[in-house]
Amino acid sequence: MAVRGVKGCALRPRTQNPDPHVLKAPRKGFSKLALSQILAALKVFFWPLIAYNIAMYTFTTFLRFRIPGFTGLLFLFLSPLALALPSASVEPKLAVILNSGDASVSLIDMPTRKVVKTLAVGKEPHHLMMTPDEKTLLIANAVGNDVVLMNPTTGELTGRIPNIIDPYQIGYSPNHKWFVANGNRLDRVDIYAADGANLKLAKTVKLAKTPSHIAFTADSKIAFITLQDSNELAAIDLDTQNVLWKMPTAKVPAGLWMTPGDQYLLLGATGEDNVQVIDWKNRKEVKRIFTGKGAHNFRPLGDKKHVFVTNRIASSISMINMQTLEKVGDITGLPAGPDDMEITPDGKTLWVTLRFSKKVGVIDIPSMKLMTVIPVGKSPHGVFFYPRAAWE
Repeated sequence: MAVRGVKGCALRPRTQNPDPHVLKAPRKGFSKLALSQILAALKVFFWPLIAYNIAMYTFTTFLRFRIPGFTGLLFLFLSPLALALPSASVEPKLAVILNSGDASVSLIDMPTRKVVKTLAVGKEPHHLMMTPDEKTLLIANAVGNDVVLMNPTTGELTGRIPNIIDPYQIGYSPNHKWFVANGNRLDRVDIYAADGANLKLAKTVKLAKTPSHIAFTADSKIAFITLQDSNELAAIDLDTQNVLWKMPTAKVPAGLWMTPGDQYLLLGATGEDNVQVIDWKNRKEVKRIFTGKGAHNFRPLGDKKHVFVTNRIASSISMINMQTLEKVGDITGLPAGPDDMEITPDGKTLWVTLRFSKKVGVIDIPSMKLMTVIPVGKSPHGVFFYPRAAWE
């Protein structure tokens, strides 16, 4: 976020837990999500087994071949089971919206596009992240100094991880070994050794001013952090937890996205009207892609070719071709403050939080048109649903 509601207020100093320790998430039983995935996997084998047994019957009848005994038994076992299994849904049903100004989460029934429940979660929930096993959603409460655990498909709150200090933006490294939490308010980056939602603080890196968003190299060696109030980009070596370098950027840098092959970093210049393309290996600017005032955050389409960027002041969303580094389209006429985005698994519908409007927008991607808006809480920021389009 470029301008935070608490900025400029007198803040009571908060200190890090003097005895960093492993912060364990509560263990849960067999999840509905895991069960649905197993049932779907079983159904994959049903029709191939039918085809195999028809072929074997033909061979037996006309060519006098014997069918291996275990195949028939396996077919007899799986056939009624597969027929009895419910169809695994491929469409998300529940959208999770973080109302950072209300300390709450809105749960939206996606088919009806109605808010069905509002839950209190903690002070200033801004960003969220799913655990690598895709069983738990982490909701970071920046002023609450903790992370709330939620079932990603039912919206049930399942636990809380305390003493995660000022977690404004969070993210797992691609190898899932590291968990990074940017302390936007306290000018710090906390790096944790991660085992799912079990986190052990490795190091706190002091990093001024105002650490904002995160991106990683594919090999999980480097984390990049935008510093929105000093107009800089920092690179941190994750193995040593040391700052490798800083470089100047466009004004009020916020969102980051790495193009395929780790070639360039795309940086949302929220204090300007463009996306800055950075050759991070040589620490230099390649070009600017002009999108609209308040270029802020990114969400890839999932085709490894296109990425969306929200323009918060222009109230628009731009699509960028990551291969040509050119803008190829705009979604205009949105209510004020488009911010974070999520895309349905078929790649046809984009959901976006409208930060200054207390709403969520639902956009038809093929036509690039806003279909509807849904009222939610104050200053909606993060948005999530599962399943979703790939982040690539």
